[in-house]
Amino acid sequence: MVAAIAVSSPNSTLCHNPIYFPDPRSNFVGGFLKGTTLCLNLKPKQLQTRVLSNVVVASSTSTTSVTTTSNASGRFYFNFTGFPFPLGPFLNRSTIRTEAVKGQIWLFEQEQALGFSNVSTNIRMTVIKLKSGGLWVHAPIAPTNECIQLIKELDAPVEYIVLPTFAYEHKIFVGPFSRKFPLAQVWVAPRQWSWPLNLPLEFFGIFRAKTLKDEDLSTPWAGEIEQKVLSSPEVGIGPYVEAAFYHKPSRTLLVTDAVIFVPRQPPECISKESLLASAKNGLAVKILSKGKEVSDEPVVDNKSNRQKGWERMVLQILFLGPSNLLEPNATFGQMSQKLIVSPIVKTLVFNKVPEKVRDWVDSISQDWNFKRIIPAHFAAPINASRSDFQAAFAFLDEFVGDRYASWPSLSLLLSSFKGKAASYFPPDDMRTLSSLDQFLVSVGAVKKTVSGRKQ
Repeated sequence: MVAAIAVSSPNSTLCHNPIYFPDPRSNFVGGFLKGTTLCLNLKPKQLQTRVLSNVVVASSTSTTSVTTTSNASGRFYFNFTGFPFPLGPFLNRSTIRTEAVKGQIWLFEQEQALGFSNVSTNIRMTVIKLKSGGLWVHAPIAPTNECIQLIKELDAPVEYIVLPTFAYEHKIFVGPFSRKFPLAQVWVAPRQWSWPLNLPLEFFGIFRAKTLKDEDLSTPWAGEIEQKVLSSPEVGIGPYVEAAFYHKPSRTLLVTDAVIFVPRQPPECISKESLLASAKNGLAVKILSKGKEVSDEPVVDNKSNRQKGWERMVLQILFLGPSNLLEPNATFGQMSQKLIVSPIVKTLVFNKVPEKVRDWVDSISQDWNFKRIIPAHFAAPINASRSDFQAAFAFLDEFVGDRYASWPSLSLLLSSFKGKAASYFPPDDMRTLSSLDQFLVSVGAVKKTVSGRKQ
């Protein structure tokens, strides 16, 4: 739930977000100042993984290559997004490019910070080269000069730009990114929504966009990339929408926020300044210290403090208010190095519409024989199977009951066994999130669940 205003000059890489007035000659609202924008939106390692003994673990072996440009000025990007969750960095975004599947899939990552806090994570754009020779872009990131140059180095035209979700942190970049590639078709997930006003896509700087449909075989990429859309308007104040994609040649599943894999080490795109700022014992640490004495000593730049900063970031992202930020390593160890559904998404969204989520997960698992998963945050690619994906959603069984009349297969038994571990979140760390859920239910903002069953 964000309101944002950004103004730029025609020659800058400043944020060009909705409402966008692209040219003085435009008939849209009579034409206005070129490059003026207004936003009203909703929502608030390079590691690889492989499956060993039916457990998803981090791996240091990789054929991926990391590429960045050395021109720091190419990283400038102004993106101030207002109350209540401004998204940083506000002026400088470094882009890291990795080759996930040789000659076919590339990952582009930037740091994304939550407002003026010390909490950052990575946000990921995935680019797939189609048989046509063109590029298919999933979940665009900030189109800095550096980012655009790294795309151009792939020496292929951008043919399609895809917004796979309604989520604000991904939607905000689609308009400005698409204007860098005016010949590309823009496709967006259905039920795009903003608060407090439900505005049309044009107000987000997204023009002439086509809508993604569930299992649509008429898309121009259908022969190579299939799609399944989870669209649920029943969650609460707004819908939850996410499109999953399956790249058949590489057997790769693409999701946005459905699952994550928290790496032990921080992503390369997160700056050391952000990590060290998170390692400082500020007010949040003092409050969430379980009554222990908190030191005010300066934080020196070393590996230990950078790691502490990363662990604190992760716990705040996953739980909002974890039980202990002073010593985060125990909970971090439980939440990292495995495929999971984020506690926030699980509690505020998926628990509310378990039947729809289960049908979506089952359809993905039955129809797509993937061997890796690429989410939009944290680690990727994750070498994981269909049973690993199902295991991350094992918590849904509490809400939908038994879905299999016949004797379960070995893979399902393994999925169930792993799912118990993947779905376990420390109760102490869940208290803040549970209290928030109860509050949102009490004011009618989200759907209610009672005693493990949806109501």
